[in-house]
Amino acid sequence: MSHPKGRARSARAARAGSLACALALPLGLPPGLPLGLSPLPLAAQEAASAVQDVTLTDVVLPLGGAAFRAPRVTVSGTRLSKDELAALLRPGAADTWPARLARLEAASITIPVLVSEHPGPGPLRQTVTYREVTARDVRAGRIAELTAAGAAVSVSGGAETGSGTYGQIRASDVDLVALTRLYGVPGDGRGAVQRVYAGIQVADVVYTDPSGTTMRIAELQGRDLGGRQIPGGFGGALDALAVGLGRLEAEADALPAAERAKLAGAGADLIEAVSVGALEARGLSLSETGPGGALLIEAERLTYATGPEAGLSLDGLAFTQGPTRARLGRLALTGISLAPTLATLRRLADPATPDDADDARRMIPALGALTLKELSLDLPGEAAPPTADPLAAPKPGAKADAKADAKADAKADAKPDAKAAPQAAPRPVPPQPVATQPATHVALRDAALSFGPLKDGVPTAGRLSLSGLVMPAATVAGAPVIGALPGYGYRDLDLDLVADLAWDEGRREVSLREVALSGRDMGAVRLTGTVGGIGPEIFASGMPASELLMFTASAKTLDLTVENTGLFERFIATQSRALSLKPEELRQEYVSASQFGVPIILGGSAGARAIGTAMGQFVQKPGRLVLKARARDAAGLGFADFALARSPAAILDRVEVEAKAE
Repeated sequence: MSHPKGRARSARAARAGSLACALALPLGLPPGLPLGLSPLPLAAQEAASAVQDVTLTDVVLPLGGAAFRAPRVTVSGTRLSKDELAALLRPGAADTWPARLARLEAASITIPVLVSEHPGPGPLRQTVTYREVTARDVRAGRIAELTAAGAAVSVSGGAETGSGTYGQIRASDVDLVALTRLYGVPGDGRGAVQRVYAGIQVADVVYTDPSGTTMRIAELQGRDLGGRQIPGGFGGALDALAVGLGRLEAEADALPAAERAKLAGAGADLIEAVSVGALEARGLSLSETGPGGALLIEAERLTYATGPEAGLSLDGLAFTQGPTRARLGRLALTGISLAPTLATLRRLADPATPDDADDARRMIPALGALTLKELSLDLPGEAAPPTADPLAAPKPGAKADAKADAKADAKADAKPDAKAAPQAAPRPVPPQPVATQPATHVALRDAALSFGPLKDGVPTAGRLSLSGLVMPAATVAGAPVIGALPGYGYRDLDLDLVADLAWDEGRREVSLREVALSGRDMGAVRLTGTVGGIGPEIFASGMPASELLMFTASAKTLDLTVENTGLFERFIATQSRALSLKPEELRQEYVSASQFGVPIILGGSAGARAIGTAMGQFVQKPGRLVLKARARDAAGLGFADFALARSPAAILDRVEVEAKAE
């Protein structure tokens, strides 16, 4: 989630940009009349003579909380007189802005400099200065094309100061009447969507904050942007959001019920009202300098679309900070729905609704699926512990050599030689290179995560699939079970993982439809099963889920399949070298231990013997081992029963077991 101040600032920026367009739009362009060679009828001549150019100075246009100022405005090809234009744009007139702007017509409107100022919340002030604004073909308050050569942005007066620039701005089919109606005329939020922009393009966006963090967007595009009228208008809702989020952060505590309700209601109104056809940003980057060195995050393209296939995609994401590098080919989110967010905000918009710690989780949007493509991560190697100076420590046998040298020195002192060569200077110690551990490279070919319907913000079903997860085997050293893989001769791991689970609220069960892990030249482990005793309280209880499951959950079924494709042979080879045995000798020992030792350990029941026999056959000829267990009690075997069982036999007595080796 974005930072509260960031959200407020984004809202202010959106409003200021829209209102700026609203002012620029009233200056529009109707096409000029063609010149003819034949004489025009008298009525046509009178109409043509009525078309004129009008210049206005020091135009000030207050819209909502913002004020737009233009030192000079030139309206060309209009039938409105200077007085009529001045009256149309005069603040405080009796007619509403939508009604006045509907009378605006011109071939073109040019504004060399247009400044929008928006105060608040608190001392914060945002100023946007547009250059060379031109509106072409303005009819009944609609602009065919609106352009600006660029703009400068300044945020001052508060903690979040900063500055930035826009390059060329272009908008098509801009409806000023709809824009002012959405911002200033209240509605019930259920009317038809009113399109404000058919399309908008902004080039070369740059913004820098006081810390030196710089954000850049090479090109930003939007299509079919508009909305529905809401209570208080967009201006009132955005003001309520800015004030509420500012207070929420400043007080670092929950807002009073009335203020919380106002904030939630404004957020819900905007979510329901805003309509976006599509958004696309290209050439994104974020750079800053911090303790870890220069940070650079780049993305080739970010897109968002609404409708049945609503989704967000990010292409060509790259991260660099010093020697650490990461790259992601593509990230895509599909099936995005704000319905859970909207429902939670509507509930919180009632002042009588009590605060609930789980509301933040319930506000998470629903998501159909998440996919990743071509992820890579390069981490720098670490410096190895410094080695000792080879000249500083005595070598083996150095004590005897020292005694011999002492005797030789004593003889030399007893018989001094006048011709003896001068004593050589001590040999300089060469610098010792610092060894480094190799860099770590981790890669993931594909990943997919799908979600089922939400229950209190938690998906009731989900499937995770990872394909081509490649990493050095040394990275798992010390981990349970797989930490032994480097010792079996694996330098790199190439793994696939699947986890598919679903919760049935009515049956109070979680189905492990598939949990599988496989590795190249290793094998695979696959698990399926059913866990009972899991009801809605798992999401609502104040007790940690792990503790609650210990008392309520029970295992009903469990199927385990182990398949060998090379790991067992490496295990036998490694262990036989360590024990100075031949691989076949060690294998036979494991066969005996499986067939006779395992049943004894498990209590000697029929199920224990079946497990021991199957394991012995698998060790003799490792292919596939299948174990199936069913609780004799329909309610399952409680997790607490496992924890309190005195021996494995006490568990097996309550389970039906089937085991076989293939």
